[in-house]
Amino acid sequence: MWKVTPSKSLVIKINLVFLSCFLVIYATLLLRSSTSMYHQNASAYVRCNSLRDCHHKVESGYKMKAVLLEDGVELKENGGRKMVKRERPSFLNGSGFVGRGLKMGMVNMAGEDLSDWNVVGKIIPVTFQKVSELFEWKDLFPEWIDEEEEMHGTLCPEIPMPDYKKYEYLDMIVVKIPCKFPEEGWRRDVFRLQLHLIAANLAVRRGRRSWNRRPKVVVLSKCRPMVEIFRCDDMVVHDGDWWYYEPDMKRLEQKVYLPVGTCNLALPLWEKGIDKVYDVNKIQKPNPRTKSTKRQAYATVLHSSENYVCGAIMLAQSLLKTDTKHDLLLLIDTSISAAKRSALAAAGWTIRIIERIRNPRAENNTYNEYNYSKFRLWQLTDYDKIVFIDSDIIVLRNLDLIFNFPQMSAVGNDNSIFNSGIMVIEPSNCTFKHFMRQTDEIVSYNGGDQGFLNEVFVYWHRLPRRVNFLKNFWSNTTVESSMKNQLFGADPPKLYAIHYLGLKPWLCYRDYDCNWDIGDQRVYASDVAHRTWWKVHDTIDESLQSHCKLTEKRKIELKWDRMQAKKIGFSDEHWRINVTDPRRRG
Repeated sequence: MWKVTPSKSLVIKINLVFLSCFLVIYATLLLRSSTSMYHQNASAYVRCNSLRDCHHKVESGYKMKAVLLEDGVELKENGGRKMVKRERPSFLNGSGFVGRGLKMGMVNMAGEDLSDWNVVGKIIPVTFQKVSELFEWKDLFPEWIDEEEEMHGTLCPEIPMPDYKKYEYLDMIVVKIPCKFPEEGWRRDVFRLQLHLIAANLAVRRGRRSWNRRPKVVVLSKCRPMVEIFRCDDMVVHDGDWWYYEPDMKRLEQKVYLPVGTCNLALPLWEKGIDKVYDVNKIQKPNPRTKSTKRQAYATVLHSSENYVCGAIMLAQSLLKTDTKHDLLLLIDTSISAAKRSALAAAGWTIRIIERIRNPRAENNTYNEYNYSKFRLWQLTDYDKIVFIDSDIIVLRNLDLIFNFPQMSAVGNDNSIFNSGIMVIEPSNCTFKHFMRQTDEIVSYNGGDQGFLNEVFVYWHRLPRRVNFLKNFWSNTTVESSMKNQLFGADPPKLYAIHYLGLKPWLCYRDYDCNWDIGDQRVYASDVAHRTWWKVHDTIDESLQSHCKLTEKRKIELKWDRMQAKKIGFSDEHWRINVTDPRRRG
């Protein structure tokens, strides 16, 4: 007994030592493997498109973690998937509507029972890396970018896409897109966008085309697919949760070849460091054997009052001074008198009468009660493309270049939204009807058309801020004021257009910007921009200038504002300036 006991004890101790060593080695390998895999694969989830190295924002908690399970798929206990059996859409049920013998690329269709589809053609699964759930909309649509690379250039994330070269040419792309409605912000879901872009890119890059056919796209979703990518004009059939499209491939090509999101400019209007105008031949590819019959026009809208007639006259005259060859269209309602219509026509506008559209969420007799009238622009279907410009804008350089860009192209405003003061749109009765069906559902963040349109067109393309330069000074710094006023007063102009936010120049005395006299309007005040507007005003015919007079009511308001500014004692002392504007007495 005395000899046996130590040997058993020794064996136990040896086994414990081996077990401890094994656990330490196993834990070390496991941790090392996980760390290595993260660093190898993180860039696949969010990549950066820049000459500089992409930095992964791990220190700020922005970890590139991918969630690869498909939405709505149940996992069985044995690890298998529960297949969802759906009725095949009617347009695939032997009517000859779509055809047979098709090659069909299936995107995000895991968990769907597709056995019935074999009679239609060959099923080709498309594999891709799902975008990280930590990848937010604001990463693709930032509030501000360094457009002119004055600081560090632009670091932009990219959405993972399939390796298109792996796939043969396809007749049809079928994609399942989850719908998070009615969750707040459901339209701005990056995974939803990724699936739309994969389907669009497959149609463009691997879609089989010939003179009499084009690729087909079928979407399975409870929500309507994004009208910014798959236009309602291209929809052939809507059958329950199935949406069948035959896209206009030229339009779709233009969409997919532009930068994704607004982290990059859709169009650099100048080369870095200089003011040379962008070479339009880089984006135009005319066919010498055909003559373009596309019709394009600038347009603006006046309704409910004559307060902006002077602004619309100035807009038309400033456009004509840039030697544009495009039509100028003005949509007005019956509130504009015959005399004012004559002046607007003399300024250069072709006038069309419209019926106003009421904003159902607006209060009676408020400024935004009828601002949905702007939707009438989409009914100008005798034109292929419209560049809308607000009537509180003057144009200083030729803007015809932006007709080459698709709907919706615009300048950034704040957060992830665009400013609707200048925007490229594509008229469509189908889109107009879509707007009208959504007016009760969509809540506009600002109660106006800009908020509404930003909920319809969440995917848009960023034009340079110089295209629609907003007259504001949000940061209220000397550096900001100096930079912006230098641009406002540049001769020859460096800006393409100035957007006069706040009180309008024709509602102020010529002598200074009257936004200085009102506390909450001072962020819009610039005497330099004010002088630029009046400089253009003085070049137009005197008969047109007469429509920029001050009403007696407005003179009283200006006098009151100056008195209040003096009482408050604003340190800039604009209220001390001697008013010489002849309109004060005229």
